[in-house]
Amino acid sequence: MLEKPQNIEGGLTIQQMAELTGLTPHTLRYYERAGLMQIQVGRDDANGYRLYTQEHVNWIHFIKCLRATGMPIRDIKRYTMLLHQGEQTMPERMALLKQHQDRIEEHLRETERYSTAIRAKIDLYERRMADVEHGEYGIVGGGSAGEHGAV
Repeated sequence: MLEKPQNIEGGLTIQQMAELTGLTPHTLRYYERAGLMQIQVGRDDANGYRLYTQEHVNWIHFIKCLRATGMPIRDIKRYTMLLHQGEQTMPERMALLKQHQDRIEEHLRETERYSTAIRAKIDLYERRMADVEHGEYGIVGGGSAGEHGAV
């Protein structure tokens, strides 16, 4: 899940961070403005440009895991705010992650049910096409009236 620490001496520019994480510079700026960063993004003293560290890279990868599994920005923000409040919020953070994990697992069960229905339909078509090839079926039409019902 998290990338191995890289030698990020001096920090990464926003463009380098974008390339490394697959996010756009706009999204990285948004995450910072929205309060989603675990630690504050530093600035280059000479030019004021953002400088990202390995900790930022790891955190962004964690946020990407949460987003890819459907966690809303508001929940990520809540999690980050709790994280900033310290160790005493660990039970709340764990509860938030457990709720999210439960939603992920329910989504996976639902997806598996849908996949099974689709697989059954594919199997039906494969059998019907094999029957046609062997001359066991007449003309192949648009399907029977009940074909698209429950499988």
